Amino acid sequence: MRRRIVGVATLAAVLAIGLFGVPLAATVAKYLLDDERGELEQVADVAAVSSSIALARGEPPTPMPDTERGTDLGLYDTSGDRISGNGPRTADEPTRRALAGHQVSDEHADEIVVALPISANGTVLGVIRATTPFSEVYQRIGEAWLAMLGLGVIAVLLVWLVARALAARLIRPLQQLAAAARALGDGDFSARAAPAGIREIDSVGSALNTTATRLDDLLARERVFSTDASHQLRTPLTGLRLGLEVALDTPGQDLRAAIGTAIEDTERLQTTIEDLLELARTATRSTELVDVLPLLTELRLAWLRRPDTARRPLRINATTSPATARASTAALRQVLTVLLDNAALHGAGTVTVTVRDAGEALAIDVADEGPGITTAPAQLFTRRTPSPHAPRANGHGIGLALARSLTEAAGGRLRLSTLTPPTFTVLLPTAPGAGPQFARGTKRAKELTQSDSVIE
Repeated sequence: MRRRIVGVATLAAVLAIGLFGVPLAATVAKYLLDDERGELEQVADVAAVSSSIALARGEPPTPMPDTERGTDLGLYDTSGDRISGNGPRTADEPTRRALAGHQVSDEHADEIVVALPISANGTVLGVIRATTPFSEVYQRIGEAWLAMLGLGVIAVLLVWLVARALAARLIRPLQQLAAAARALGDGDFSARAAPAGIREIDSVGSALNTTATRLDDLLARERVFSTDASHQLRTPLTGLRLGLEVALDTPGQDLRAAIGTAIEDTERLQTTIEDLLELARTATRSTELVDVLPLLTELRLAWLRRPDTARRPLRINATTSPATARASTAALRQVLTVLLDNAALHGAGTVTVTVRDAGEALAIDVADEGPGITTAPAQLFTRRTPSPHAPRANGHGIGLALARSLTEAAGGRLRLSTLTPPTFTVLLPTAPGAGPQFARGTKRAKELTQSDSVIE
């Protein structure tokens, strides 16, 4: 491409110089020819003035004035004989025409001839004949053309150099753009095209960068989905497998009932997958109005079917009815599932879920009777990034980080309200635009209320 750009620019320069130079060269040649003829006429005028007095008096002619090399002057009488200077001995055709009283300026043989009659009172006394060979004119024209050719070569050379510089400036960002596109094709979604300062190329680079950003975001979403899905499905799959193994190993077990329970567990797994897919593909905040109590009832039934929580009660206390919040049903289901799984795995005793009014927010407290949490809250909600040397050094895990991100995406907050007994509080907006008002934190968000209203 570099050669094509330089070649096209140089060819255009040559054509432009040729189209302009050829007429200019012809004009210069004509100008120099006319200029030479004019100089001859001046020389002839000077010689005529100096010779006219002697001819009028009948005196011998004066010598011809000095001229440039190659220019000849001759004085002819009325009979056509040369009486002074240089030239043919007898009058030639231009000289005879001048003896007839006409000023002659013509090309004759290989010379430029100017014949100027010398007159007195209307009578021709003689003729001044001035000549210069065409070789002198050709030399001047050649010198002018050679100078023009040199300037043309210099101009073409400058165009070639400028074209090379411009081609390099154009090709460098294109090469960088191609390298970024290749890196993007190889899976490096962090590749970006640097700005080139050329609007058209920058437009392509911006489009490529936008595509790379979208692909990187899509890949990040897919990775997060894979991680979150594996985390959220691990516990239900373990419970499903344990339930089936217990049914097979227990004599007299009603396998039909076990299969029915397994089908219900499978439906819940499918719901979890659909929730995670919806959350991974949805970038906007949900504004649907969710009734929290039916959702908690659904989670309580799932809790009772789990083999690892069969002997641990789950109490749901509601201090407000209806308990509605603006959030995504899928997101809220996953947030509460994470908190209940966390209580089942790390906590002890009865798990209590309290739903209460927190002003412009709906608060959901999840508490258990465990010994308490010793992990720092900042690290507790940090998503774990496994490494070969410290697989659990950069955060507590995935579940709580997922729960907090889903809560914040819905415009709410998730916090550790109490270390002992461990209590997590979910704050959700109850009306559009309420999120920023309670997100700055209030003292009421720390209050844990109890009620005798229990859903069993």
